[in-house]
Amino acid sequence: METTETRPVVCEFLGTLLLVFFAVGSAVLAGEYIGTFGIALTFGFTLLALAYALGPISGSHVNPAVTLGVLLAHRITLRTAVEYWIAQILGGIVGAALLFLVAKQVPGLKTHEAFGTNGWGDRSALHINLGGAFVAEIVLTFLLVFVFLSVTHRVAVVGFDGLPIGLALAAIHLVGIPLTGTSVNPARSIGPAVFAGGAALTQLWLFIVAPLIGGALAAVVHQITHPPDPALAAEDAPGEVPGQAPGEEPA
Repeated sequence: METTETRPVVCEFLGTLLLVFFAVGSAVLAGEYIGTFGIALTFGFTLLALAYALGPISGSHVNPAVTLGVLLAHRITLRTAVEYWIAQILGGIVGAALLFLVAKQVPGLKTHEAFGTNGWGDRSALHINLGGAFVAEIVLTFLLVFVFLSVTHRVAVVGFDGLPIGLALAAIHLVGIPLTGTSVNPARSIGPAVFAGGAALTQLWLFIVAPLIGGALAAVVHQITHPPDPALAAEDAPGEVPGQAPGEEPA
C-alpha cells in the first residue's frame, strides 16, 4: 500500500485510539469529578479536535457507523470502508489497552464489567431494558451520522464542519449516558469491553448492531432530505477517497 493510501487508514487508527483514551478515559478516571456533563463535553471536544486534525486526511470518521453511512452515501469505496473499519476497531482496542494500563495504576479503581463500557438492565443508570437500549442507540447514532453527512459534501471534514459534529456528539452523550453509557460507535464499545469482560462482553452485540442500523438509516434518510447536487456530483468522482487526485482510479 502506497503512502497516499496508508495515511487515511493510519489517521482512522490514531483518531479512534485517542477518542477512546481521552473520552472514555474521562468516564473511567474522572467521572466522579466532572460528572455526566463533563464526560459529554470531553467526547464532543475530542471529536471536534480530531475533526480539525485528521478531517482533511481521512474524514475523521473514527466510528464504523459513520463509515457505513459514508459508504452508503457513495462517497467512499467498499475497500476503503473495510480498511477504515479494521483501523477503527484496532485503534479502539489499543486505546482501551493504554487506558487500562493507566487505570490499573489507580488504587481501588474497578475495571471488571465496568471500565466505561455500555450496557442495559442493571448496567444502566436508569435500568433501561434491552428493547429501550436498542432503540436509543439507533436514534442517537442516527443523529450523529445524519449531522456528519449533512455538513460534509465530500469525504473530508473541512472548515467549520467539525463544530456541529462535535456538538452533536456532546448532546448525544448528555442524553445517552444515563441510558446505556452511550455507544453510537462500535469501535468505542469493543475496545473497553475487551478489557472489562463479563457482562460488558455478553451485551456488546447490541452496541455493534444498533449503531450500524442507526448509521444506515441516517444514510437512507439523508438521500431523501439532501438529494445529490448535480454540480457537485459532476465534480466528485465516484468512490473518491482522501488524498486521491481528481479522476484517479480508487485503490
